Amino acid sequence: MSGNIELLNTTLAAAKAADRAALIAYLPAGFPTVDGGIEAVKAVIAGGADIVEVGLPHSDPVLDGPVIQTADDIALRGGVRIADVMRTVREAYEATGVPILVMTYWNPIDRYGVERFTAELAEAGGAGCILPDLPVQESALWREHAEKHGLATVFVVAPSSQDARLATITAAGSGFVYAASLMGVTGTRASVGAQAQNLVERTRATTDTPVCVGLGVSDAAQAAEVAGFADGVIVGSAFVKAMLDAPDEAAGLAAVRSLAGELAEGVRKR
Repeated sequence: MSGNIELLNTTLAAAKAADRAALIAYLPAGFPTVDGGIEAVKAVIAGGADIVEVGLPHSDPVLDGPVIQTADDIALRGGVRIADVMRTVREAYEATGVPILVMTYWNPIDRYGVERFTAELAEAGGAGCILPDLPVQESALWREHAEKHGLATVFVVAPSSQDARLATITAAGSGFVYAASLMGVTGTRASVGAQAQNLVERTRATTDTPVCVGLGVSDAAQAAEVAGFADGVIVGSAFVKAMLDAPDEAAGLAAVRSLAGELAEGVRKR
């Protein structure tokens, strides 16, 4: 079975044709439980998310701030496994038809086996992977198997990336480019800032692939601001915090659905 890179591409193209940015939500698998995490993904999609990144919980996350680290810890202590991540992708995709990617650090894939991981992700209906710590120059094996299985390879660029480096990264990636709005880890910020817009402009000079901005977006006003210059707005910590702050799972699901609705309105006010 082939993965859903084409669904990802058409979803981003449809948002562009509607003169808006896509809303991309991030939630870790296995949080607060495997079943609860699946329901959370469905809830953000019901609220208005166009695309979802399912996080593969990791014990040493280099990109993730304290909110997502807390959720990852809960998932890991709950015994989450790669099979649970694949189940999350499968059930969310089958229930909604929305493109679902996995965001993961390289070590779990390397230990699991690249061919096994890509084949299972494609079979689950996944659209691709975001790989924040895989250097492009070491990605040939991954890209070979991802392409064979119809999966997008999304790399992360940062404000520190030089123009020549941006060109190298964008030439190797597919689906979209994940532009980190600032130097640092995930988490809500008071402002996203001009740094992100400059990075998007420099990245666009190297590629026609959509450029989506993450790190720091937490409310509709920030989503609208970023949607003014990016093809997609990525929100993670704000959703995870809404789940963490809720008194119970039902309240958490209602909170993330509501937040997704507010953010979806935001990306339409670019």
